[in-house]
Amino acid sequence: MKVLHRTGVAVFVATCFAASAWAGPGPAAHHDESFSAGEPGDAKKPARIVQVTMGESDGKMTFTPDKVDVRKDEQVKFVLRNNGELDHEFILATTAENLKHAESMKKNPDMEHDDPNGKRLAPKKTGEIVWRFTKAGEFEYSCLIPGHREAGMIGTVVVK
Repeated sequence: MKVLHRTGVAVFVATCFAASAWAGPGPAAHHDESFSAGEPGDAKKPARIVQVTMGESDGKMTFTPDKVDVRKDEQVKFVLRNNGELDHEFILATTAENLKHAESMKKNPDMEHDDPNGKRLAPKKTGEIVWRFTKAGEFEYSCLIPGHREAGMIGTVVVK
């Protein structure tokens, strides 16, 4: 995992942190990129496009939509847009993983992610994540910038 600070200095976090925060169990996680919600997609292959807008309104922080249903093995291109006035993130993982990572973010709130399952966007910026959902279950996307998740910035992905 690469962590970027506002100063532009890249710091590489220990492999054990990346494995515990994002990867599945077992030693294979140290060598293969393994994620609870599936795997990075192939941008050259067809994908269903899901537009996700991030923002703030009336004291709440939101994702629109806040729920996405997908089929197992479906590839989705999340087209992300931050319509807000603050930076926001889209981090795709399990609730437990996001809660654990949120604790790390409280200690380092300017942490930015360079992972295939996460993207941080400045106000009025766009980005995308291509993801293949290889595992059935319920996952989430949330903004882990301190206070944002608590203000309602959580979405659900249901994989059937």
